[in-house]
Order: sequence, then C-alpha cells, then structure tokens
Amino acid sequence: MAEPVKSTLTHSGELPIGKDGKPLKPCCACPETKKVRDECVFQKGEENCQELIQAHITCMRNLGFKI
Repeated sequence: MAEPVKSTLTHSGELPIGKDGKPLKPCCACPETKKVRDECVFQKGEENCQELIQAHITCMRNLGFKI
C-alpha cells in the first residue's frame, strides 16, 4: 500500500513552532496583523485594506508559510 502524500503550507515542509512549542497552524499565525486586517475588510471592504492585507501576507511568509 502506498504511503499517503504529506502536505504542509510551508516552503520547508514543516510548520513553524509557536511560543507554546507546538506547530503553528496558519489560522493561528500572526494574530496581530490578522485581527486588524479582518476588521478593516469587514468595515471598509477588501479593496480599501490592501496595505493591511499585504502586512498579514508578509507576516505569514516570514514564518515560512506559502501565501
């Protein structure tokens, strides 16, 4: 039987480690930029929040996630 294909969302193939020592999932990464991005999109619409969206993408990429 063939081994299942392993898939992650990072360039290295491993999830970054969070402050608690556990693998950091994309949904929990960069909470500071995620919160302000989400609030902006909700209140003003995605087209008016590109700077905050890019800041969150940069934060995620800095952790190693493929965005």
